[in-house]
Amino acid sequence: MKRYFSMSEAQSVAGKPCILCCAITGSVPRKADNPAVPISVSEQVESSHAAVEAGASIIHAHVRKEDETPTSDPERFARLKEGLEKHCPGVIIQFSTGGRSGAGQERGAMLSLRPDMASLSVGSNNFPSRVYENPPDLVAWLAAEMRTHKVVAEVEAFDLSHILHAIRMHEAGTLYGKLYVQFVMGVKNAMPADREVFDFYVHTMRTRAPEAPWCAAGIGQNQIVVNEWAIAAGGHTRAGLEDNVRLDRETLAPSNAALIARAAELCEKYERPIATPAQARELLGLRPIQ
Repeated sequence: MKRYFSMSEAQSVAGKPCILCCAITGSVPRKADNPAVPISVSEQVESSHAAVEAGASIIHAHVRKEDETPTSDPERFARLKEGLEKHCPGVIIQFSTGGRSGAGQERGAMLSLRPDMASLSVGSNNFPSRVYENPPDLVAWLAAEMRTHKVVAEVEAFDLSHILHAIRMHEAGTLYGKLYVQFVMGVKNAMPADREVFDFYVHTMRTRAPEAPWCAAGIGQNQIVVNEWAIAAGGHTRAGLEDNVRLDRETLAPSNAALIARAAELCEKYERPIATPAQARELLGLRPIQ
């Protein structure tokens, strides 16, 4: 298997702060899957607070209705943002514009609330039972809304083409602020958690966007695997109940904090300090807390 970075490069990550993102809820997992999945705004704030104490500096947030179905309702996002600002001061708030929560421009209805960041998928791909549609006109509109409201995108890349397109968008000035790309690996029918592919993703970022930080997330049992790949390679990583509801095949994760704590242990293994929210803001080029 071809390797795109050397062991000496891997060893050089010691001392480099690692940003831990917590994906607290998502659009799919329900309490029937794991009772710890936070659904109400108050549950989300409480779960986020514990995750921040465990090391998270970014909270990636979706919102749900009372019946647990996903929504893009700006009012719910506003209440969540207020709660996070009150109970998790300084944490980076990242809203999802994902396609399971709404259709068309409804997906960006909360961007006027000016979160620090928002997820942005720049291309379409297959999901387990449907096509995740991100047509060019919608991608352009979401990016423009983020520029208008000074929201930095976290580009969620489900395919190599998404990484390359994000780099082109940034070079063209259509993305606000600093380029930040997250590799999402392990979604059924999309990119699997493949080590050779991961290494090539890292190589692509290093050669084509060397100043850009990057992150990686693994779905289901791949979460801890991709966490370690990213931390060992000098990137940042994401964990949380959106992506994975278990610690292992037999054990449900008791909380978002438990999944973040597991990633934090890997940071210790590779001698990487966990980035504080203030450090993460500086690394990502975000506005400081006023």
